Amino acid sequence: MTATDTDRSAALRRWMMQGTDRGAAHQGPHQVEVEKTHSWWRVMCLTGVDYFSTLGYQPAIAALAAGLLSPIATIVLVLVTLFGALPVYRRIAEDSFKGAGSIAMLEKLLPWWAGKLLVLVLLGFAVTDFMITMTLSAADATAHIAENPFTPHWFSDIPVPLTLGLLLLLGIVFLRGFKEAIGIAVVLVTVFLALNALVIAVAFVHVFERPVVVGDWWSGLTTQHSSPFAMIGIALLVFPKLALGLSGFETGVAVMPQITGDAADADQAKPAGRIRGAKRLLTTAAIIMSSFLITSSIVTTFLIPQHEFQPGGAANGRALAFLAHEYLGPVFGSVYDFSTVAILWFAGASAMAGLLNLVPRFLPRYGMAPQWARAVRPLVIVFTLIAFAITILFDADVDAQGGAYATGVLVLITSAAVAVTLAARRRGQRGRTVVFGVITVVFLYTTVANVIERPDGVRIAAVFIIAIVVVSLVSRVRRSFELRASSIELDAVARQFVEADADQFSSVCIIAREPGPGTAEAYRRKGREERRDSGIPARVPTMFLEVLPADSSDFEEDLVVEGHVVHGFRVLRVRSGNVPNTIAAALLAVRDVSGVVPSIYFEWTEGSPIRNAMRFLFTGVGDVAPVTREVLREAEPEVGRRPSVHVS
Repeated sequence: MTATDTDRSAALRRWMMQGTDRGAAHQGPHQVEVEKTHSWWRVMCLTGVDYFSTLGYQPAIAALAAGLLSPIATIVLVLVTLFGALPVYRRIAEDSFKGAGSIAMLEKLLPWWAGKLLVLVLLGFAVTDFMITMTLSAADATAHIAENPFTPHWFSDIPVPLTLGLLLLLGIVFLRGFKEAIGIAVVLVTVFLALNALVIAVAFVHVFERPVVVGDWWSGLTTQHSSPFAMIGIALLVFPKLALGLSGFETGVAVMPQITGDAADADQAKPAGRIRGAKRLLTTAAIIMSSFLITSSIVTTFLIPQHEFQPGGAANGRALAFLAHEYLGPVFGSVYDFSTVAILWFAGASAMAGLLNLVPRFLPRYGMAPQWARAVRPLVIVFTLIAFAITILFDADVDAQGGAYATGVLVLITSAAVAVTLAARRRGQRGRTVVFGVITVVFLYTTVANVIERPDGVRIAAVFIIAIVVVSLVSRVRRSFELRASSIELDAVARQFVEADADQFSSVCIIAREPGPGTAEAYRRKGREERRDSGIPARVPTMFLEVLPADSSDFEEDLVVEGHVVHGFRVLRVRSGNVPNTIAAALLAVRDVSGVVPSIYFEWTEGSPIRNAMRFLFTGVGDVAPVTREVLREAEPEVGRRPSVHVS
């Protein structure tokens, strides 16, 4: 390989890995502090490209699933949206002002490994949600392109290549450096909703001019279902199939950092202005979408023959586009198709941004992702390839992907309902606990019914969950000997201890001590034993280092080493769940502060080495001394600057 090839390879690697130097601070595009915020209604358009774009296929999917009952089933969906999902996410907005979403809320409510494992499972469903959003939206965009009368007829014979082309274009945009173009989202959403409003208005005019279609619909409905109670019951049963219309809420709380708040928000633990804006966003989006869902289901059911909704029919996956061409002509219909393709493609961009927001926020912080998972571009390539595989697997079929999409959406909303119910219970809010508990039961029923009816979503989610868990465990093992401190600081007393020893004795001797009985005799005995067994000179002062227990499932932590005087003994204390890694980080910090390479003294750990290794992986303790040395060896390659580890 020539020098030029080497330079190009290095440049390509730097370009691909750009962003990994941000360390634990990197939490995805929605998590960091944004340079410019926007009015809540403009941010609503950003989340709306995901939420509102479902109008491109939702009416057709509702008609295919519920038949003539589509308007009634859609009303059920709207009621669940306004009185179920909306209150839940308005509550989540109060704790998600940094864009954490419902997953992070559950993580706080369920600490230690239980919380981490739950997050991994929910990440699997979230990835399912966002990935299917990308592939389903691209597939429906392809359907609108292929069905347009001005499109060459052979386009309809290549739906998979067309869909793959749209996904490839999406990946290229993100590889070049996608920035959340709220201005573009505002234009797309405004034009798309305006065109839909016009199509629906014209369709209602035709319904009023031909009232017979209403009579025909009612006759057909009563023939199929003689009792109104039977209609409502069946509508409740088929409602889970319409759950696509609930998408967008999780994205709505994820983009909260983009919302302009009050001037006083910067000084508040909870930015009231941003939270208020987010609640307006969620409420307004839900009301707009509910209005469009009801009106679109009515006109499409009244005016489009049922056989056109079936696979291969002219209205399959594009009911409103069918009406646009039918009643407003091919030119307007083509304009409608173009706007639909644009917003569906941009919905895929919103989903990709959501994926890039979730993975860097959780997995690297758990030590459950390779280092390259911090960088955007490698993740874009991985997600694009996965989208290719899903598209080929489902043959770019919108209907076939509906179940998987609904499963991801419903699991996330159900987990959000569980989170707010648990939060209300912990705060002693009995009324809210009951209300949110009922909402949780509704979403739980909907999720289970959807899974039973269409298990594809669980299968896909299971693949993602297994892949995430396997990669996470392998990564956690491979990264076991890393320094895990995202930051470390010695307080004033601790600095005084180490600087005094360095100045007077040109050495810093530290004795590692497990937290336990804090009696004077316990400290005196520990110090005496280490001096005897390790040969510490009598004239050299020592201090103790204690790692107080914390959540061992955390991987990256901000550490603070505190100095204390206990019964006349100098003690350094730091709270962490990963003992050897924390000791290594503290020793390097002591070296950097004092300018002297410190020495630390351990006693051997009893027990089986294999058992101690497993304890270290899952509880952060185990055979501390050798692991501390290995962490130091990997962190500091220069032997002369590496803290000394002594074991007796």
